[in-house]
Amino acid sequence: MRPAELRDMSEVDLREHIKTARRELFGLRFQHATGELDNTATLARAKHEIARSLTIARERGIEVRSNG
Repeated sequence: MRPAELRDMSEVDLREHIKTARRELFGLRFQHATGELDNTATLARAKHEIARSLTIARERGIEVRSNG
C-alpha cells in the first residue's frame, strides 16, 4: 500500500491495517520456517509494509501496541 493511501486512513483503519500486516508477517515467517514459502521476497515486503505503517502512525501520534 502506498504511503499516501495510509495517510488517508482513519486512526482505527490504520491500527487494523498494522494488526493485519503483523498477522500476515507471522504467517509468512511460519511458512518460511516449514519450507513452504516459495518467494522469500514477500518477507521483506511485509516488513517494509509494517515499518511504513508504523512510521505514519508515529507521525500522527497514534499509539500502537507492539503485541497487536
